[in-house]
Amino acid sequence: MHNKLSLVRTTVEIPDNLRARLLEIAARRGLKGFSALVEEALILYLGELERREEQAGRAMALIGSLSEEETEALESSVSNARRSWR
Repeated sequence: MHNKLSLVRTTVEIPDNLRARLLEIAARRGLKGFSALVEEALILYLGELERREEQAGRAMALIGSLSEEETEALESSVSNARRSWR
């Protein structure tokens, strides 16, 4: 999963219960340690963070894109829908 030429060793403190879970998963996968699992988790986390930031940016770009009348109509529609949910 990683390029051995660009590896950096570091110390990360994790709770015992998470370490135990990582070792269990690593053993099931036939791995000696859990570095690959930590790398996988970081890739997934950073990808999700990037996706959320992109979504937030797209949402922020929409601010002001509705007219005042459209905004009022949308708010009224949402309010009516919420009342019917109860």
